[in-house]
Amino acid sequence: MQEHFHFTTDPAKLQKQYAAIFCFVSAQLSLIQMYLHRRNRHLVKQEDEVVMAVHLLGKLLGFSSERAWHRFVTGNLFTNGSFLERSRYNRRCRALGFAIKWIRHELAKRGQHHAYAVVDSLPLPLCHPARMQRVKRFREIADMGYCASKKQWYYGFKLHLQVTNQGLAMGYVVTEASCHDVKAAETVMTQIPHPYNFGDKGYISHALREKLYEEHQAAFWTPSRHNQKHGPSKAWEEWIRKKRKVIETVFSILVDQYRITDIRANSMAGFEVALDGILLAYSLVTLGLVER
Repeated sequence: MQEHFHFTTDPAKLQKQYAAIFCFVSAQLSLIQMYLHRRNRHLVKQEDEVVMAVHLLGKLLGFSSERAWHRFVTGNLFTNGSFLERSRYNRRCRALGFAIKWIRHELAKRGQHHAYAVVDSLPLPLCHPARMQRVKRFREIADMGYCASKKQWYYGFKLHLQVTNQGLAMGYVVTEASCHDVKAAETVMTQIPHPYNFGDKGYISHALREKLYEEHQAAFWTPSRHNQKHGPSKAWEEWIRKKRKVIETVFSILVDQYRITDIRANSMAGFEVALDGILLAYSLVTLGLVER
């Protein structure tokens, strides 16, 4: 699919998307320029705003291969040969990881004014299930976990994400695949606390609910299990199910359009930059700052 972007992408729309991202990034980077330490700044071939805008545009278009994206950029956006060489471009993106994370976090704070938030987890497999026993990629960090929705084991990470009722991504954390949702729930929901939160049955924990309410003034509701003695009514269960539906839609968009489960980075720095870039690009579209 990525090889056919040259023939299917509207050049005018592509330039419009790039210009919108560039203007937004330029305004945000001016606020933290003092924290971006770089030697020989006057010798850089492309400014930070250009590199970051190109990186976010690639995530917006759903490119998972940095090689294919760099080839597309040099063939469509910077045809005069003024763009960075591929390895230098990748190093610049990793150096701007702090700025990408900071901008995404500032956008996520807008979600505190939304009606409520929903938390859930998404598997991030790193290989095909047939290769789980012999894969070496992130061997010291990732492990094997079970995906209940697909009813299969996988090797990789697990993304714990909090989104608002309008689909804006707020707090997130990446753990090993075997990490239980309850263990990461507090970390996710306290990055940018929201007073009203919903979760699925995997987050049922009386201790977690009390701690969130007492320490962070955050209410947390989950559906009940079938073996609970005093379960709520069916109307309550249906109401919670409808509230949680938004995060399933967000996960579907992140997987199908932004290819969040196809990150090909082989280092944690590269993986983190790619993940933050995807979430930032998605947030820009959600808030209407960039046209999809």
